[in-house]
Amino acid sequence: MSEPVKLTCHCGAVEMRVRLSDGLDTARRCDCSFCRRRGAIAVSAPLDGIEILRGAENLTLYTWGTGTAKHHFCKTCGIYTHHQRRSNPNEYGVNAACIEGVNPRDLGEVGWADGVNHPSDR
Repeated sequence: MSEPVKLTCHCGAVEMRVRLSDGLDTARRCDCSFCRRRGAIAVSAPLDGIEILRGAENLTLYTWGTGTAKHHFCKTCGIYTHHQRRSNPNEYGVNAACIEGVNPRDLGEVGWADGVNHPSDR
């Protein structure tokens, strides 16, 4: 496991400490109907790897379809911070761009997960 990193939304109302599963090595994008519109790069964290330091009351939840994926956003600035994954409900996807000191441009080529043909949809 990696050392904890600081994560904030754009306006700073939400601040979290996140322990990533394997640093930025798990970076990926998804092409499901929601993620392809959002365009964020997500990295993995275990369910017990997120500690909300400030702004829990400012997070709002978006879910649809099976209800398995649970996407969290700041109510003020609208930035997606993290989500409980549909592909693995035992982990979170964390918005890499919200991690202090990370510029998604520096991640280079990031792979894609096939969210369109997800096994849970069959």
